[in-house]
Amino acid sequence: MKRIIKVSALAASSFSLLFLAGCSSNNKEVAQYGDKKISQEQFYQELKSSPTSKTILANMLIYGALKEAYGSKLNKDQVEADYNSYKKRYGSQFDSFLKENSYTKKSFKQMIELNHLSKIALKKQMKPTTSQLKEEWKDYQPKITVQHISTTSRDTANTVIEKLNNGESFASLASKYSVDSLTSSNGGKLPAFDMQNRRYDSTFKKAAYKLKNDEYTKEPIKVTNGYEVIKMINHPKKGNFADKQKELTEAIYNKWASNSRIMNNVISQVLKEQHVSIKDKDLKSALDMYKGSNKAIFKY
Repeated sequence: MKRIIKVSALAASSFSLLFLAGCSSNNKEVAQYGDKKISQEQFYQELKSSPTSKTILANMLIYGALKEAYGSKLNKDQVEADYNSYKKRYGSQFDSFLKENSYTKKSFKQMIELNHLSKIALKKQMKPTTSQLKEEWKDYQPKITVQHISTTSRDTANTVIEKLNNGESFASLASKYSVDSLTSSNGGKLPAFDMQNRRYDSTFKKAAYKLKNDEYTKEPIKVTNGYEVIKMINHPKKGNFADKQKELTEAIYNKWASNSRIMNNVISQVLKEQHVSIKDKDLKSALDMYKGSNKAIFKY
């Protein structure tokens, strides 16, 4: 069940190979055609005229400020694990995925670092209140573990369900019919997830949460890439509020991290604390979207 994994908006075009900083005061040659030479100053001026120049500069400054402030707290093993998870998910198509999204392997790993650093900054600046935790508890659902069989047609999904009704094992049918190459050889088992997980369609998650242990869907579940058959492995009870503080806190942070207004304010504070400034008047407005941000509007 492959899904295109969305990355932070802050990371888009973050790490272009066009390093603008430090070029403007140097007339060293960078290229030549015939008897004409292109200096670093000429190259720099041309880069500045690009519509993406301010975005590139802004993201370089954001990444630099975050790493300066919180780089010592960055879990490099987790960054590496996330990177390898993407590689595994896209398999032989990983290089194509990078190219389509204008990443190199290095810049993609930096994007993952940026997302982690942003969340570290978020947790440093904001703490959920008891009332927010109680509000989160109202809709809280524990993570569930399921098996699934991903198919490209309703007819195939119906065939799978018919065979399940006749007593065939879910694992053997997953191996035979599922088009998800990452799970078909493992009985279709997926990592535990909750309703906040963006990897799966909402229809998939809603159908899964309705199942009790060992139940499977009796009708094909329509998702973006086809039709799913789902079986519940473990659907834990909700438990009680006192024991779920850590999970509730993390759920709130995940919601805040996906809120552009909140994250703009978080980044704004980091930029202020790191005394970030832009000297070039033509690029001065690169960080304008972070101006005027105030912790006072962090109420959520």
